[in-house]
Amino acid sequence: MRRILVLLSLCRFVWGISTSFPTTVATATTPPSLSNVESVSIINRTERTLTMQWNKVDNKNYNYTLIYDSQNININGSVDGSVVTYTVKNLTAGTNYKFTLYTKTQVAQSTGYNFTSVTSPNNVNKISVKNRNKTELILEWDKVNNNSNYNYTLCYNNQNVSINGLGEGSAVTYTVQNLNAGTKYTFILYTVFTDVQSTGKSLTTVTTPSQVAKISVKNRSETELILEWDKVNNSSNYTYTLCYNNQNVSINGSEGGSAVTYTVPDLTNGTEYTFILYTVYEGVQSTGYTFKSVTTPRQVANISVKNRYETELKLEWKKVNNNSNYTYTLCYNGQNVSINGSGEGSAVTYTVQNLNAGTNYTFILYTVFKDVQSTGKTLTTVTTPLSVANVYVNSCNETSLILKWDKVDNNNIYNYTLSYNSKNISLSGSEEGSVVTYTVTDLTAGTAYIFTLYTVFDGVESRGYNITSHTIPNRVTGLHCQYSSGGYGLTLAWDPPNGGRTAVQVNMSSTSFSHTGERLKIDGLLPAQWYTFTVSAFSGSIQSVPVSITCQTDPRGVIAGVLTSLLLVILILCIGIFIWHHKSKTSSKSKISSNKYKPIPLKNFPGHFSAMSCDENRGFIEEYEDLSTVGTDQSCKIATLPENKDKNRFSNVQAYDSSRVKLAEPPGSDSDYINANYIHGYGKKKKQYIAAQGPLPFTVNDFWRMVWEQKSSAIVMLTNCTEGGKTKCEHYWPMDNMPCLYGNLLVTIQSEQKESCWTQREFIIRNESTSEEQAVTHFHFTAWPDHGVPNRTEELIQFRWIVRKHIETFPFSGPTVVHCSAGVGRTGTLIALDLLLQQMEKEELVNIADCVRGMRVSRPLMVQTQSQYVFLHQCIMESLQPKEESIPEPIYENSEMIISNALALQEYKASNKRV
Repeated sequence: MRRILVLLSLCRFVWGISTSFPTTVATATTPPSLSNVESVSIINRTERTLTMQWNKVDNKNYNYTLIYDSQNININGSVDGSVVTYTVKNLTAGTNYKFTLYTKTQVAQSTGYNFTSVTSPNNVNKISVKNRNKTELILEWDKVNNNSNYNYTLCYNNQNVSINGLGEGSAVTYTVQNLNAGTKYTFILYTVFTDVQSTGKSLTTVTTPSQVAKISVKNRSETELILEWDKVNNSSNYTYTLCYNNQNVSINGSEGGSAVTYTVPDLTNGTEYTFILYTVYEGVQSTGYTFKSVTTPRQVANISVKNRYETELKLEWKKVNNNSNYTYTLCYNGQNVSINGSGEGSAVTYTVQNLNAGTNYTFILYTVFKDVQSTGKTLTTVTTPLSVANVYVNSCNETSLILKWDKVDNNNIYNYTLSYNSKNISLSGSEEGSVVTYTVTDLTAGTAYIFTLYTVFDGVESRGYNITSHTIPNRVTGLHCQYSSGGYGLTLAWDPPNGGRTAVQVNMSSTSFSHTGERLKIDGLLPAQWYTFTVSAFSGSIQSVPVSITCQTDPRGVIAGVLTSLLLVILILCIGIFIWHHKSKTSSKSKISSNKYKPIPLKNFPGHFSAMSCDENRGFIEEYEDLSTVGTDQSCKIATLPENKDKNRFSNVQAYDSSRVKLAEPPGSDSDYINANYIHGYGKKKKQYIAAQGPLPFTVNDFWRMVWEQKSSAIVMLTNCTEGGKTKCEHYWPMDNMPCLYGNLLVTIQSEQKESCWTQREFIIRNESTSEEQAVTHFHFTAWPDHGVPNRTEELIQFRWIVRKHIETFPFSGPTVVHCSAGVGRTGTLIALDLLLQQMEKEELVNIADCVRGMRVSRPLMVQTQSQYVFLHQCIMESLQPKEESIPEPIYENSEMIISNALALQEYKASNKRV
C-alpha cells in the first residue's frame, strides 16, 4: 500500500513538472499523517455476513478502505455520529477472514489496522436419534461441510456439552446419558468454529418410556379378558399399545385414576393368548411387557349318569371343544377332585366312589385350562337306594294278599314300586312308622305271583327284591260222587277251577290223594259203605278252604261185586303187562347199548380221528345223528306243569323227571322245580355235576337256593350274560362289592381275578335265617360263542384243569354246578371233556360217543351241535400232543387260587408228558 502511495506522489510530481505553468520553483510539502482506528468490533455475524463497527478517527469524517481477500471496499465515514458501521456480505460460512482497515483522505491514508474475524459456521443439516432407551439417547449428525475442524456444543437441560468433531468418518455420534425415562427433551446443537457458534439446530425428542410394572387380569369370561395396570410414573401423558393375535390396539391413559383398565373382546374360550403391552410417549414405545393369559374355558354341555350303584356314580361328559388339553375339577361334598381329560375318545368318564346309598348329591364340574376354571356345570343326582331287606306275606286270601316290609334305613324319604304281572304300583313310604304295608288286590285265586319290590329315591330304583307267593285257591265246587269198581271204589268229581290251582287233595280218614285233574277214582273200598271225604284245592303249598262230602259205595250184590273185582284184577294185570312191555321197549330204545360204541385206545385215536374226518366229517355226522334219539322218550311231566312252564328258558330243553334237581320247598314256595339235572361223574361218582340252564330274572333266587341246598362249592359259567345283543343269562351275582340278597341268601364277592379267557370269583353265601356261611368259587369262561366252540382247544383244556383241581381239592362238597344259556350245548361239552380226560388218564382210552350217550340219558341235547361234538375229538387230539413249552400260569391275588390253580397246571403239564 505504501508503494502505491509513493508511486502516486511521484506521478503527481512528474505531472506537475511537465505541466506548462509558469516556471516557478515550488517547494514540495509532506501530507499530514493519518491515525488508524483504535479497534474494530464485530457487532453481528451470520454465515454470510460480518457487521463491523469502529469509532471515527479523531472524530472526523474520514473515509475508510477495507481490504480482505483481494477486495478493496471504500467506506464512507461521513455518517452521523461518532461511529462507523459496515456489513461485509457474501462471505463463506465458518471461515476465518483477515481484514485491513485504512483511514483515508484524498491525499493520505493511515498505515492500516489489521484484524481477523470469522463468519458463523453452518448448522448441522439434521440431527437424528440413532437409538434410545429409558435413560439414553444416541444422537447422530453429519459433519458440517464434512469438516473435522468444527466442534459442536449440545445444549439441553441447562447443560452445555462440548463435542469434538475430529473423529473419523463423515458423521458425529454422541450418547446423551442420565436422562429420565419417558421424558421430552429439547436439544440445540451449535456448530463451533474458533469459538464462534452457529445459530443452532433444534431437536425435540423423548426417551423410551418405562414399561408397566405388572398387568393383572381383573376379570375374565369365555370371550373377554379385563386387564388392568398401574399408569407408568402415575402419568396420564402416556398412551399404551396392546399387541395380540396380529392386532395392535391403542389405549388412552389420560383418564382419571392411577390405573388403566382395558377389556379385550372377541376372544375364543379356553385359549391361551400372548400379550405385549407397550407404553407409548410421543410415538415412542417402551420395550414391551409380555405376559400370557387364558380365557375362561366353556363348561361341559351336559353331565350324564352312565351307571349308578349304591355307593358309586359313573359320570360321563363330552370333552369341551373335543380338546384333550383340558382337565376337569369335580366338586362335591366338600371335595375337589382333579380329572385328567387327555384320554382317548371324545368323552370323559369318572366314577365317584365311597358314596352313601340313596343319597342326593350335587356335583359341580369345572373345565380347567391353565388353572382357570369355567363357570361350572351343576348336576344333582342320587345314588341307588338300598333294596329292602325282606318282604313277607302277612296274610292272603283268594283275591288279595298283604305284603309288609321294613322301611329302608327306617327313612321316610324313600318310596317304593311294586311290580307284578306287568303292573307297576307306586307306594309312598312317607307315612309314620317303620313298616310299609300294602294290600295287593284283584288277584286270581290259586295263582303264583312273582313280586319285585324296588326302593325308589328321586326316580331311581334299587335292585329288585323278589318274592313269589300264591293266592289261596278257591274252594272246590261241584263236588259229587259216582259208583265205581262194583262197589269197591268211588269216583269223586268236581268242577274245573275258578282261578288257578296246582292240585286237589282228597283226604279220606288217614289216607290222602293228590290229583291235578277234575276226577279221582278211589279203589279198595268196601261195598255199601259210607265214606267221608275232605277235598281241598292247593296252589303250591297254599290250601283252600276244605269241602266235605259223604258218599256210599255201590250197595248192589256181592256177586256183582266179586265179578267186578275179578274183572278189575284182570284189567289191572293186563294194564301191568302192557306197561311192563311198553317200558321194556322204551328202555331198550332209550338205553342204546353201550356195546354199540367201542372205546378207542389212545394209540389208535389219531387214526380214528382221521377216519371220522374223511368225506367232510362223514363219520362224525353219522355218529352224532345216531345219538339224536337218546333219552327223548323220558318224562318231563313236572317241567310242563303250568306253574313251571315259564321257568324253562327254551321249550325244547326241559328237565327229565328221573334226574331233575329238586328244590326243598320252604313255606311260601310253589314248586320244587328248577331246570337242572344231575350228571354222573367218572367211574362210580354219582351226581358229580349239575347241568343247569342260565338263571332267568325270576329264577335267580331258585338258582342260589339250589347252590346252597346242594352244598356246591363251585359254579362253572360258560356264557356271557349278553351275546349278540341278546340276553343269554341273568346277571345273578352282585355287580360290585356290595352284598346282594337273593331270597334269604346274602351273596358277597370276596375277590375277582380276570384272565384273557376267563374270570375267577370267590363268593361267600350267608343264610340269613340260620347265619350259616358257604364259600363258592365262580369259574366264568368268557371266550365261548353260543352254539359254537372256542377258538383254541388249549384254552378250554387249561380251564377244565383248573376246574377239575378245584373239584378234587373239595371232595366232600356237593355237585359242581355247570351252566351256559340253555344248559346243554356248552355245558355238555365241558362236562364231557372233563369225563373224557379222566378216562383218558385212568384207562388210556376214550369213548366219546358213549360219554355223550350217557349224559343225554340224564339231560336232553347234551353237546348240542355237531361242531361241539367234533370239538371234543379235537380236544382229545390236542391232549395227545407232547407239550414242549409250559403253559403260562395265571397269577392270582387270592392265595387259595394260587395254590389250586398252580397244582392244576402242574398236573396238566405232567399229564401231557405222560401221554
